[in-house]
Amino acid sequence: MSESSCAVAASPAASKTIIEPKLANNRILWIFAIGQLGWSTLSGVINNWLVNFYEPDTGTIVQHVFITQGPVILGFITIIGLVAMLGRVFDAFTDPWIANKSDNCKHRLGRRMPFLRYAPIPFGILTVAIFCMPIDGESMLNNIWLVVSVLGFYLAMTCYCTPYNALIPELGRTQKLRINVSTFISTTYFFGTAIAYLLPNIAGIFEPTLGEVLSVRVTIGIIATFAVVCMLVPSFAIKESEYAEVTPSNSGTVASLLKTFGNKQFRTFVFSDVLYWISLTMFQTGLSYYITVLMGLDAGMTFPLFALMTLVSFLCYLPVNIVSKRVGKKRMIVFAFLFFAVAFGITSLVGTLGLPGAVWGVIVGVLAAVPMAILGILPQAVVADVAQADAVQTGEARQGMFYAARTFAMKLGQSVSLLMFTSIAALELAGGMNYRLTAIVACVFCVIAGLVFMRYRESEVFAVIGAGADAAGAAPDGSGAGATKPE
Repeated sequence: MSESSCAVAASPAASKTIIEPKLANNRILWIFAIGQLGWSTLSGVINNWLVNFYEPDTGTIVQHVFITQGPVILGFITIIGLVAMLGRVFDAFTDPWIANKSDNCKHRLGRRMPFLRYAPIPFGILTVAIFCMPIDGESMLNNIWLVVSVLGFYLAMTCYCTPYNALIPELGRTQKLRINVSTFISTTYFFGTAIAYLLPNIAGIFEPTLGEVLSVRVTIGIIATFAVVCMLVPSFAIKESEYAEVTPSNSGTVASLLKTFGNKQFRTFVFSDVLYWISLTMFQTGLSYYITVLMGLDAGMTFPLFALMTLVSFLCYLPVNIVSKRVGKKRMIVFAFLFFAVAFGITSLVGTLGLPGAVWGVIVGVLAAVPMAILGILPQAVVADVAQADAVQTGEARQGMFYAARTFAMKLGQSVSLLMFTSIAALELAGGMNYRLTAIVACVFCVIAGLVFMRYRESEVFAVIGAGADAAGAAPDGSGAGATKPE
Protein backbone atom coordinates (compact mmCIF):
# COMPACT_ATOMS: atom_id res chain seq x y z
CA MET A 1 0.00 0.00 0.00
CA SER A 2 1.60 3.25 -1.10
CA GLU A 3 1.52 6.26 1.17
CA SER A 4 -0.10 8.28 -1.58
CA SER A 5 -3.00 5.84 -1.69
CA CYS A 6 -4.02 7.08 1.74
CA ALA A 7 -3.74 10.68 0.65
CA VAL A 8 -6.28 10.70 -2.18
CA ALA A 9 -8.54 13.67 -1.73
CA ALA A 10 -12.16 12.95 -0.96
CA SER A 11 -14.52 13.75 -3.78
CA PRO A 12 -16.92 16.73 -3.45
CA ALA A 13 -19.86 14.35 -3.63
CA ALA A 14 -18.51 12.29 -0.79
CA SER A 15 -18.03 15.36 1.37
CA LYS A 16 -21.69 16.35 0.94
CA THR A 17 -23.21 12.95 1.70
CA ILE A 18 -22.98 11.71 5.27
CA ILE A 19 -24.19 8.15 5.79
CA GLU A 20 -24.77 7.10 9.37
CA PRO A 21 -22.84 3.84 9.99
CA LYS A 22 -25.04 0.92 10.94
CA LEU A 23 -24.49 -1.32 13.93
CA ALA A 24 -22.56 -4.51 13.28
CA ASN A 25 -24.19 -7.84 14.01
CA ASN A 26 -22.43 -10.78 15.62
CA ARG A 27 -21.63 -12.35 12.25
CA ILE A 28 -19.64 -9.27 11.27
CA LEU A 29 -17.92 -9.23 14.66
CA TRP A 30 -16.87 -12.88 14.27
CA ILE A 31 -15.52 -12.20 10.77
CA PHE A 32 -13.57 -9.31 12.25
CA ALA A 33 -12.26 -11.58 15.02
CA ILE A 34 -10.75 -13.97 12.45
CA GLY A 35 -8.14 -11.29 11.76
CA GLN A 36 -7.08 -11.47 15.40
CA LEU A 37 -6.77 -15.25 15.10
CA GLY A 38 -4.14 -14.62 12.43
CA TRP A 39 -2.05 -11.92 14.02
CA SER A 40 -2.17 -13.45 17.51
CA THR A 41 -0.82 -16.70 16.03
CA LEU A 42 2.24 -14.92 14.60
CA SER A 43 2.66 -12.84 17.74
CA GLY A 44 2.44 -16.01 19.81
CA VAL A 45 5.20 -17.66 17.80
CA ILE A 46 7.55 -14.75 18.57
CA ASN A 47 6.45 -14.19 22.17
CA ASN A 48 6.68 -17.84 23.15
CA TRP A 49 9.50 -19.25 21.03
CA LEU A 50 11.93 -16.47 20.08
CA VAL A 51 13.89 -16.60 23.34
CA ASN A 52 13.39 -20.36 23.58
CA PHE A 53 14.86 -20.90 20.08
CA TYR A 54 17.89 -18.65 20.49
CA GLU A 55 18.73 -19.29 24.15
CA PRO A 56 18.96 -23.11 24.33
CA ASP A 57 18.50 -24.82 27.68
CA THR A 58 17.18 -28.13 28.95
CA GLY A 59 13.95 -28.93 27.13
CA THR A 60 14.04 -26.04 24.60
CA ILE A 61 12.79 -26.71 21.06
CA VAL A 62 16.32 -26.77 19.59
CA GLN A 63 19.77 -27.27 21.10
CA HIS A 64 21.58 -25.53 18.24
CA VAL A 65 23.40 -22.21 18.83
CA PHE A 66 22.97 -19.50 16.18
CA ILE A 67 23.71 -16.23 17.98
CA THR A 68 26.15 -15.01 20.61
CA GLN A 69 25.30 -16.52 24.00
CA GLY A 70 25.63 -15.14 27.51
CA PRO A 71 25.78 -11.54 28.77
CA VAL A 72 27.47 -9.18 26.30
CA ILE A 73 26.55 -5.72 27.67
CA LEU A 74 27.04 -4.46 31.24
CA GLY A 75 27.64 -8.01 32.38
CA PHE A 76 23.96 -9.05 32.32
CA ILE A 77 22.30 -8.06 29.00
CA THR A 78 22.20 -10.86 26.42
CA ILE A 79 21.96 -10.54 22.63
CA ILE A 80 18.52 -12.16 22.53
CA GLY A 81 17.31 -9.94 25.37
CA LEU A 82 18.61 -6.85 23.62
CA VAL A 83 17.06 -7.86 20.29
CA ALA A 84 13.69 -8.59 21.91
CA MET A 85 13.77 -5.26 23.73
CA LEU A 86 14.82 -3.28 20.64
CA GLY A 87 12.02 -4.88 18.63
CA ARG A 88 9.40 -3.89 21.16
CA VAL A 89 10.74 -0.35 21.59
CA PHE A 90 10.91 0.14 17.81
CA ASP A 91 7.41 -1.27 17.51
CA ALA A 92 6.12 1.02 20.25
CA PHE A 93 7.46 4.15 18.59
CA THR A 94 6.10 3.23 15.16
CA ASP A 95 2.59 2.70 16.58
CA PRO A 96 1.68 6.43 16.80
CA TRP A 97 3.03 7.05 13.29
CA ILE A 98 1.00 4.22 11.75
CA ALA A 99 -2.04 5.18 13.85
CA ASN A 100 -1.90 8.73 12.53
CA LYS A 101 -1.53 7.46 8.95
CA SER A 102 -4.60 5.31 9.51
CA ASP A 103 -6.67 8.05 11.22
CA ASN A 104 -5.86 10.43 8.35
CA CYS A 105 -6.22 7.86 5.55
CA LYS A 106 -8.51 8.77 2.61
CA HIS A 107 -8.28 5.49 0.70
CA ARG A 108 -11.33 4.20 -1.18
CA LEU A 109 -11.42 1.13 1.12
CA GLY A 110 -11.63 3.30 4.22
CA ARG A 111 -9.21 4.36 6.94
CA ARG A 112 -8.33 0.87 8.23
CA MET A 113 -8.94 -1.74 5.54
CA PRO A 114 -6.03 -0.77 3.23
CA PHE A 115 -3.62 -1.64 6.03
CA LEU A 116 -5.46 -4.88 6.82
CA ARG A 117 -5.24 -5.91 3.17
CA TYR A 118 -1.59 -5.16 2.39
CA ALA A 119 0.26 -5.86 5.67
CA PRO A 120 -0.41 -9.61 6.25
CA ILE A 121 1.90 -11.11 3.62
CA PRO A 122 5.05 -9.19 4.72
CA PHE A 123 4.01 -9.94 8.31
CA GLY A 124 4.03 -13.68 7.63
CA ILE A 125 7.25 -13.70 5.60
CA LEU A 126 9.17 -11.81 8.29
CA THR A 127 7.93 -14.21 10.99
CA VAL A 128 9.55 -17.09 9.10
CA ALA A 129 12.70 -15.05 8.35
CA ILE A 130 13.38 -14.53 12.05
CA PHE A 131 14.06 -18.24 12.48
CA CYS A 132 16.02 -18.76 9.24
CA MET A 133 19.65 -17.81 9.91
CA PRO A 134 22.09 -17.34 6.99
CA ILE A 135 24.90 -19.13 8.90
CA ASP A 136 24.57 -22.58 10.48
CA GLY A 137 26.29 -21.74 13.75
CA GLU A 138 27.13 -18.87 16.07
CA SER A 139 27.87 -15.82 13.92
CA MET A 140 27.85 -12.02 14.03
CA LEU A 141 26.00 -12.08 10.69
CA ASN A 142 23.25 -14.07 12.41
CA ASN A 143 23.11 -11.45 15.17
CA ILE A 144 22.58 -8.72 12.54
CA TRP A 145 20.04 -10.82 10.61
CA LEU A 146 18.06 -11.33 13.79
CA VAL A 147 17.97 -7.61 14.60
CA VAL A 148 16.84 -6.62 11.09
CA SER A 149 14.20 -9.35 10.76
CA VAL A 150 12.79 -8.69 14.23
CA LEU A 151 12.49 -4.95 13.53
CA GLY A 152 10.79 -5.73 10.21
CA PHE A 153 8.40 -8.13 11.94
CA TYR A 154 7.30 -5.53 14.46
CA LEU A 155 6.81 -2.87 11.80
CA ALA A 156 4.60 -5.25 9.81
CA MET A 157 2.68 -6.16 12.96
CA THR A 158 2.09 -2.49 13.72
CA CYS A 159 0.83 -1.85 10.17
CA TYR A 160 -1.82 -4.52 10.73
CA CYS A 161 -2.67 -4.41 14.43
CA THR A 162 -2.94 -0.65 15.00
CA PRO A 163 -5.59 -0.05 12.29
CA TYR A 164 -7.24 -3.36 13.25
CA ASN A 165 -7.63 -2.30 16.88
CA ALA A 166 -8.96 1.10 15.80
CA LEU A 167 -11.98 -0.72 14.35
CA ILE A 168 -12.98 -2.08 17.77
CA PRO A 169 -14.83 1.07 18.95
CA GLU A 170 -16.14 1.60 15.39
CA LEU A 171 -17.74 -1.85 15.22
CA GLY A 172 -18.65 -1.74 18.90
CA ARG A 173 -20.79 1.37 18.99
CA THR A 174 -22.76 0.38 22.09
CA GLN A 175 -21.73 -0.97 25.50
CA LYS A 176 -23.15 -4.38 24.58
CA LEU A 177 -21.35 -4.50 21.23
CA ARG A 178 -18.07 -3.30 22.76
CA ILE A 179 -18.09 -6.15 25.25
CA ASN A 180 -19.19 -8.61 22.55
CA VAL A 181 -16.46 -7.67 20.08
CA SER A 182 -13.89 -7.74 22.89
CA THR A 183 -15.13 -11.21 23.85
CA PHE A 184 -14.95 -12.50 20.28
CA ILE A 185 -11.45 -11.20 19.57
CA SER A 186 -10.29 -12.51 22.93
CA THR A 187 -11.59 -15.94 21.93
CA THR A 188 -9.66 -15.91 18.65
CA TYR A 189 -6.62 -14.45 20.42
CA PHE A 190 -6.46 -17.43 22.75
CA PHE A 191 -6.93 -19.89 19.91
CA GLY A 192 -4.18 -18.12 17.96
CA THR A 193 -1.84 -18.29 20.93
CA ALA A 194 -2.75 -21.95 21.42
CA ILE A 195 -1.81 -22.67 17.80
CA ALA A 196 1.55 -21.00 18.44
CA TYR A 197 2.08 -23.25 21.46
CA LEU A 198 1.55 -26.26 19.17
CA LEU A 199 4.84 -25.51 17.41
CA PRO A 200 6.99 -28.21 19.11
CA ASN A 201 4.19 -30.78 18.74
CA ILE A 202 3.84 -30.18 14.99
CA ALA A 203 7.61 -29.93 14.51
CA GLY A 204 7.94 -33.31 16.21
CA ILE A 205 6.03 -34.89 13.32
CA PHE A 206 8.59 -33.61 10.79
CA GLU A 207 11.71 -34.03 12.93
CA PRO A 208 12.53 -37.64 12.00
CA THR A 209 12.68 -36.61 8.33
CA LEU A 210 13.84 -32.99 8.43
CA GLY A 211 15.91 -32.82 11.58
CA GLU A 212 15.57 -30.65 14.66
CA VAL A 213 16.08 -27.16 13.18
CA LEU A 214 14.46 -27.53 9.75
CA SER A 215 11.35 -29.14 11.24
CA VAL A 216 10.83 -26.05 13.40
CA ARG A 217 11.30 -23.74 10.40
CA VAL A 218 8.86 -25.71 8.22
CA THR A 219 6.30 -25.69 11.03
CA ILE A 220 6.60 -21.92 11.41
CA GLY A 221 6.11 -21.59 7.64
CA ILE A 222 2.89 -23.62 7.81
CA ILE A 223 1.61 -21.66 10.79
CA ALA A 224 2.48 -18.34 9.12
CA THR A 225 0.58 -19.30 5.94
CA PHE A 226 -2.51 -20.10 7.97
CA ALA A 227 -2.19 -16.83 9.89
CA VAL A 228 -1.84 -14.70 6.75
CA VAL A 229 -5.05 -16.15 5.29
CA CYS A 230 -6.91 -15.39 8.52
CA MET A 231 -5.64 -11.81 8.62
CA LEU A 232 -6.83 -11.18 5.07
CA VAL A 233 -10.41 -12.30 5.76
CA PRO A 234 -11.76 -9.07 7.39
CA SER A 235 -10.35 -6.81 4.68
CA PHE A 236 -12.23 -8.71 1.96
CA ALA A 237 -15.39 -9.63 3.89
CA ILE A 238 -16.22 -6.35 5.67
CA LYS A 239 -17.04 -3.07 3.96
CA GLU A 240 -15.65 -0.48 6.35
CA SER A 241 -17.87 2.40 5.19
CA GLU A 242 -21.01 0.48 6.22
CA TYR A 243 -20.00 0.12 9.89
CA ALA A 244 -17.33 2.71 10.66
CA GLU A 245 -16.70 6.43 10.47
CA VAL A 246 -14.41 6.91 7.48
CA THR A 247 -13.97 10.69 7.79
CA PRO A 248 -10.23 11.21 8.30
CA SER A 249 -8.73 13.17 11.17
CA ASN A 250 -6.55 16.18 10.40
CA SER A 251 -4.19 16.13 13.39
CA GLY A 252 -0.48 15.46 12.97
CA THR A 253 1.15 12.51 14.70
CA VAL A 254 2.65 14.45 17.62
CA ALA A 255 -0.42 16.64 18.13
CA SER A 256 -2.75 13.63 18.07
CA LEU A 257 -0.55 11.69 20.49
CA LEU A 258 -0.41 14.63 22.90
CA LYS A 259 -4.18 15.00 22.78
CA THR A 260 -4.56 11.30 23.51
CA PHE A 261 -2.28 11.31 26.55
CA GLY A 262 -3.96 14.53 27.64
CA ASN A 263 -6.96 12.41 28.61
CA LYS A 264 -6.66 11.83 32.37
CA GLN A 265 -8.61 8.57 32.49
CA PHE A 266 -6.58 7.19 29.62
CA ARG A 267 -3.31 8.05 31.39
CA THR A 268 -4.45 6.08 34.43
CA PHE A 269 -5.39 3.12 32.27
CA VAL A 270 -2.09 3.20 30.37
CA PHE A 271 0.03 3.36 33.53
CA SER A 272 -1.65 0.25 34.91
CA ASP A 273 -1.43 -1.41 31.49
CA VAL A 274 2.36 -0.98 31.31
CA LEU A 275 2.73 -2.68 34.68
CA TYR A 276 0.34 -5.47 33.69
CA TRP A 277 2.20 -6.24 30.47
CA ILE A 278 5.51 -6.39 32.32
CA SER A 279 4.06 -9.07 34.58
CA LEU A 280 2.15 -10.99 31.88
CA THR A 281 5.10 -11.07 29.45
CA MET A 282 7.36 -12.25 32.25
CA PHE A 283 4.94 -15.14 32.84
CA GLN A 284 4.40 -15.97 29.15
CA THR A 285 8.11 -15.90 28.32
CA GLY A 286 8.90 -18.05 31.32
CA LEU A 287 6.10 -20.56 30.83
CA SER A 288 8.13 -23.02 28.74
CA TYR A 289 10.96 -22.80 31.31
CA TYR A 290 8.59 -23.28 34.26
CA ILE A 291 7.29 -26.41 32.55
CA THR A 292 10.64 -27.90 31.50
CA VAL A 293 13.13 -26.69 34.12
CA LEU A 294 11.00 -26.33 37.26
CA MET A 295 8.28 -28.93 36.67
CA GLY A 296 10.68 -31.35 34.95
CA LEU A 297 8.29 -32.00 32.05
CA ASP A 298 9.00 -32.32 28.34
CA ALA A 299 8.68 -29.24 26.09
CA GLY A 300 5.82 -31.00 24.30
CA MET A 301 3.73 -30.58 27.47
CA THR A 302 3.63 -26.83 26.87
CA PHE A 303 0.68 -27.12 24.51
CA PRO A 304 -1.50 -29.52 26.60
CA LEU A 305 -1.10 -27.31 29.66
CA PHE A 306 -1.76 -24.15 27.67
CA ALA A 307 -4.76 -25.88 26.05
CA LEU A 308 -6.11 -26.60 29.53
CA MET A 309 -5.60 -22.96 30.51
CA THR A 310 -7.27 -21.83 27.28
CA LEU A 311 -10.24 -24.15 27.73
CA VAL A 312 -10.89 -23.04 31.32
CA SER A 313 -10.42 -19.42 30.26
CA PHE A 314 -12.82 -19.91 27.35
CA LEU A 315 -15.44 -21.33 29.71
CA CYS A 316 -15.12 -18.11 31.71
CA TYR A 317 -15.84 -15.86 28.70
CA LEU A 318 -19.63 -16.01 28.90
CA PRO A 319 -19.73 -15.33 32.67
CA VAL A 320 -17.25 -12.44 32.20
CA ASN A 321 -19.40 -11.05 29.39
CA ILE A 322 -22.54 -11.19 31.52
CA VAL A 323 -21.10 -10.10 34.86
CA SER A 324 -19.12 -7.17 33.45
CA LYS A 325 -22.31 -5.70 31.99
CA ARG A 326 -23.81 -5.75 35.47
CA VAL A 327 -20.98 -4.76 37.81
CA GLY A 328 -18.83 -2.74 35.42
CA LYS A 329 -15.45 -3.33 33.86
CA LYS A 330 -13.39 -1.58 36.54
CA ARG A 331 -14.25 -3.94 39.39
CA MET A 332 -13.68 -6.97 37.21
CA ILE A 333 -10.27 -5.76 36.04
CA VAL A 334 -9.02 -4.92 39.54
CA PHE A 335 -10.16 -8.37 40.70
CA ALA A 336 -8.31 -9.97 37.77
CA PHE A 337 -5.06 -8.15 38.56
CA LEU A 338 -5.08 -9.40 42.14
CA PHE A 339 -6.10 -12.94 41.11
CA PHE A 340 -3.29 -13.03 38.55
CA ALA A 341 -0.82 -11.92 41.21
CA VAL A 342 -1.83 -14.95 43.29
CA ALA A 343 -1.31 -17.24 40.28
CA PHE A 344 2.15 -15.77 39.64
CA GLY A 345 3.08 -16.16 43.29
CA ILE A 346 2.09 -19.83 43.23
CA THR A 347 4.06 -20.29 39.99
CA SER A 348 7.22 -19.39 41.90
CA LEU A 349 6.66 -22.54 44.01
CA VAL A 350 6.23 -25.08 41.17
CA GLY A 351 8.37 -28.19 41.47
CA THR A 352 8.39 -28.05 45.28
CA LEU A 353 6.27 -29.47 48.12
CA GLY A 354 6.60 -32.98 46.68
CA LEU A 355 3.87 -32.49 44.05
CA PRO A 356 4.39 -33.99 40.56
CA GLY A 357 5.18 -31.55 37.77
CA ALA A 358 1.95 -32.31 35.92
CA VAL A 359 -0.09 -31.43 39.03
CA TRP A 360 1.71 -28.10 39.31
CA GLY A 361 0.98 -27.49 35.63
CA VAL A 362 -2.75 -28.04 36.15
CA ILE A 363 -2.81 -25.79 39.24
CA VAL A 364 -1.05 -22.90 37.49
CA GLY A 365 -3.08 -23.33 34.30
CA VAL A 366 -6.46 -23.27 36.06
CA LEU A 367 -5.56 -20.34 38.34
CA ALA A 368 -4.22 -18.24 35.46
CA ALA A 369 -7.25 -18.97 33.26
CA VAL A 370 -9.75 -16.82 35.18
CA PRO A 371 -7.84 -13.51 35.12
CA MET A 372 -6.69 -14.24 31.55
CA ALA A 373 -10.34 -14.33 30.49
CA ILE A 374 -11.12 -11.03 32.20
CA LEU A 375 -7.99 -9.20 31.07
CA GLY A 376 -8.25 -10.64 27.59
CA ILE A 377 -11.70 -9.10 27.12
CA LEU A 378 -12.26 -5.97 29.17
CA PRO A 379 -9.19 -3.70 28.68
CA GLN A 380 -9.96 -3.41 24.96
CA ALA A 381 -13.50 -2.36 25.84
CA VAL A 382 -12.17 0.21 28.32
CA VAL A 383 -10.06 1.82 25.58
CA ALA A 384 -13.14 1.89 23.35
CA ASP A 385 -15.09 3.62 26.14
CA VAL A 386 -12.40 6.25 26.64
CA ALA A 387 -11.99 6.80 22.89
CA GLN A 388 -15.72 7.31 22.45
CA ALA A 389 -15.92 9.68 25.40
CA ASP A 390 -12.97 11.66 24.06
CA ALA A 391 -14.64 11.92 20.64
CA VAL A 392 -17.73 13.35 22.33
CA GLN A 393 -15.64 15.91 24.23
CA THR A 394 -13.33 16.95 21.40
CA GLY A 395 -15.44 16.31 18.31
CA GLU A 396 -12.50 14.45 16.73
CA ALA A 397 -12.46 10.69 16.11
CA ARG A 398 -8.93 9.42 16.85
CA GLN A 399 -9.60 5.77 17.66
CA GLY A 400 -6.42 4.70 15.90
CA MET A 401 -4.25 6.87 18.12
CA PHE A 402 -5.94 5.67 21.32
CA TYR A 403 -5.23 2.06 20.44
CA ALA A 404 -1.74 2.96 19.26
CA ALA A 405 -1.05 4.67 22.57
CA ARG A 406 -2.38 1.59 24.39
CA THR A 407 -0.23 -0.64 22.20
CA PHE A 408 2.73 1.65 22.85
CA ALA A 409 2.25 1.05 26.57
CA MET A 410 1.82 -2.67 26.03
CA LYS A 411 5.00 -2.99 24.00
CA LEU A 412 6.95 -0.78 26.36
CA GLY A 413 5.97 -3.13 29.15
CA GLN A 414 6.82 -6.17 27.04
CA SER A 415 10.23 -4.82 26.05
CA VAL A 416 11.13 -4.02 29.65
CA SER A 417 9.88 -7.43 30.70
CA LEU A 418 11.87 -9.31 28.05
CA LEU A 419 15.03 -7.49 29.05
CA MET A 420 14.36 -8.24 32.72
CA PHE A 421 13.49 -11.88 32.06
CA THR A 422 16.56 -12.68 29.98
CA SER A 423 18.79 -10.89 32.47
CA ILE A 424 17.28 -12.73 35.48
CA ALA A 425 17.29 -16.05 33.60
CA ALA A 426 21.00 -15.60 32.84
CA LEU A 427 21.79 -15.58 36.59
CA GLU A 428 23.40 -18.79 37.80
CA LEU A 429 21.16 -19.65 40.74
CA ALA A 430 20.64 -23.11 42.19
CA GLY A 431 17.34 -24.98 41.99
CA GLY A 432 16.02 -22.90 39.11
CA MET A 433 15.76 -19.91 41.44
CA ASN A 434 16.41 -17.58 38.51
CA TYR A 435 13.13 -18.70 36.90
CA ARG A 436 11.29 -18.62 40.23
CA LEU A 437 12.44 -15.05 40.65
CA THR A 438 10.83 -14.06 37.35
CA ALA A 439 7.46 -15.30 38.64
CA ILE A 440 7.90 -13.31 41.86
CA VAL A 441 8.69 -10.15 39.88
CA ALA A 442 5.57 -10.75 37.77
CA CYS A 443 3.50 -11.05 40.95
CA VAL A 444 4.74 -7.72 42.33
CA PHE A 445 4.11 -5.79 39.12
CA CYS A 446 0.60 -7.22 38.83
CA VAL A 447 -0.33 -6.08 42.34
CA ILE A 448 0.90 -2.56 41.59
CA ALA A 449 -1.07 -2.55 38.31
CA GLY A 450 -4.27 -3.33 40.22
CA LEU A 451 -3.65 -0.54 42.72
CA VAL A 452 -3.07 1.97 39.93
CA PHE A 453 -6.20 0.97 38.00
CA MET A 454 -8.33 1.61 41.08
CA ARG A 455 -7.85 5.32 40.27
CA TYR A 456 -9.68 4.94 36.93
CA ARG A 457 -13.06 6.78 37.01
CA GLU A 458 -15.37 4.58 34.98
CA SER A 459 -18.52 6.51 35.97
CA GLU A 460 -17.10 9.78 34.60
CA VAL A 461 -16.37 8.14 31.23
CA PHE A 462 -19.90 6.70 31.02
CA ALA A 463 -21.39 10.09 31.93
CA VAL A 464 -19.64 11.74 28.98
CA ILE A 465 -20.74 8.97 26.60
CA GLY A 466 -24.30 9.29 27.87
CA ALA A 467 -24.27 13.06 27.38
CA GLY A 468 -23.07 12.58 23.80
CA ALA A 469 -25.78 10.01 23.10
CA ASP A 470 -28.44 12.35 24.53
CA ALA A 471 -27.19 15.19 22.35
CA ALA A 472 -27.41 12.92 19.30
CA GLY A 473 -30.93 11.85 20.20
CA ALA A 474 -29.96 8.32 21.16
CA ALA A 475 -29.77 6.34 24.36
CA PRO A 476 -26.30 5.51 25.76
CA ASP A 477 -26.70 1.91 24.63
CA GLY A 478 -26.94 3.03 21.05
CA SER A 479 -30.67 2.65 20.63
CA GLY A 480 -32.96 5.49 19.77
CA ALA A 481 -33.02 8.09 17.05
CA GLY A 482 -30.45 7.72 14.38
CA ALA A 483 -29.36 4.25 15.45
CA THR A 484 -29.64 1.17 13.33
CA LYS A 485 -30.43 -2.10 15.06
CA PRO A 486 -28.11 -5.04 14.48
CA GLU A 487 -29.19 -7.24 11.60
